Amino acid sequence: MATTVNASLSTNEKLFRAKDASARLAQLSTQQKNDALLAMADAIEANAESILAANSKDIESSGLEGALLDRLLLTPDRVSSMSQGMRDVASLPDPIHETLAEWTRPNGIRIRKVRVPLGVVGIIYESRPNVTADTVALAFKTGNAIVLRGGKEAAHSNKTIVDILANVSGVFPGAIELLDSNTRDSVHELIKARGLVDVLIPRGGPALISYVTENATVPVIETGAGNCHIFVDESADFEMADRIVVNAKTQRPSVCNAAEKLLVHESIAAKYIPRVVNKLIECGVEVRGDEETLRMSSGLRVRRAEPQDWGEEYLRLCIAIRVVAGIDEAISQINRYSTKHSDAIVTSDETNAHRFLRQVDSAAVYWNASTRFSDGGEFGFGAEMGVSTQKLHCRGPFALAELTSTKYEVIGTGQVR
Repeated sequence: MATTVNASLSTNEKLFRAKDASARLAQLSTQQKNDALLAMADAIEANAESILAANSKDIESSGLEGALLDRLLLTPDRVSSMSQGMRDVASLPDPIHETLAEWTRPNGIRIRKVRVPLGVVGIIYESRPNVTADTVALAFKTGNAIVLRGGKEAAHSNKTIVDILANVSGVFPGAIELLDSNTRDSVHELIKARGLVDVLIPRGGPALISYVTENATVPVIETGAGNCHIFVDESADFEMADRIVVNAKTQRPSVCNAAEKLLVHESIAAKYIPRVVNKLIECGVEVRGDEETLRMSSGLRVRRAEPQDWGEEYLRLCIAIRVVAGIDEAISQINRYSTKHSDAIVTSDETNAHRFLRQVDSAAVYWNASTRFSDGGEFGFGAEMGVSTQKLHCRGPFALAELTSTKYEVIGTGQVR
């Protein structure tokens, strides 16, 4: 592996390097960017043992457990997925210089609206080292420099990954910068770096996201927590509902698109709730419920849900269940308590399905599918910068197109106004 990069530079020096690099990155051809991305993928595979060794150090010193430890953990398969993600991004169309619209005015002036890089993208994230590789790939493909500030729990993993990627041929100094995670000063400097950083993306828990959005002077794309719901309607196929609920809750409970709440139509609740509670408990899920759920789950290990449960993102093997009168109450409950991330309905009633899809105010709404699909890779984006729950400048899983801005190219033949 190549030598360590930028070990002695201050945050401000790294930000200036990134700004300088962004101008050069914007001029790269699609072929140059793809060649570098494929070389990065090869470098990750060639240095997999170094990455796993660094991650073992993080695991040993993290003090995390359960689902949070799973977020930090890298395995050979996860490292392989990182390299494959880079190849997937390389294979996608390059949005830079894409013409979005073109027209000619009566005076003969031609106007063309084209995509351009944002410039310098900053990302602040917690203990998920795979995010390091994913976001580097997306930023590089779109000609953006990236400044990463990962969580201290993943410091060894992130540093090793960045050292590998930044030393690939074709990657300019400053194109990939990693800030010190051992001090909060680097976060403060990054979120106040207006003029050096063009956009900031916080990924993590509510406390991190709130701090960044409330204190940043740099424009922010807010990624949100995931208090995701599934509503099992009265016409739902029980077998399908079981598969969706169990998958959405248990496949990877530590991520933001895992289901945290289950709503069940009152007309099927007496039959469906004991059935699904048994399946969830068999999978090691802690189940909480409202009064009706407790009554219908008599003899099963179900805890009483407290008022704060309905708005909480558990990020672990825990789910709260509520009985609702029908689709109107389900939609109302979701729009009140959801974090507007991902919510699903399981139903055979097309009318109810379309009402749910149109009236639930979330970034991704599902009919008869698991919320776990809210992911850049699953949406065909190769990877993602995050899942935005705001409405400007993007919403839902965002990747290449959302890492661009636009400008107008105006071509005349001597016209004056």
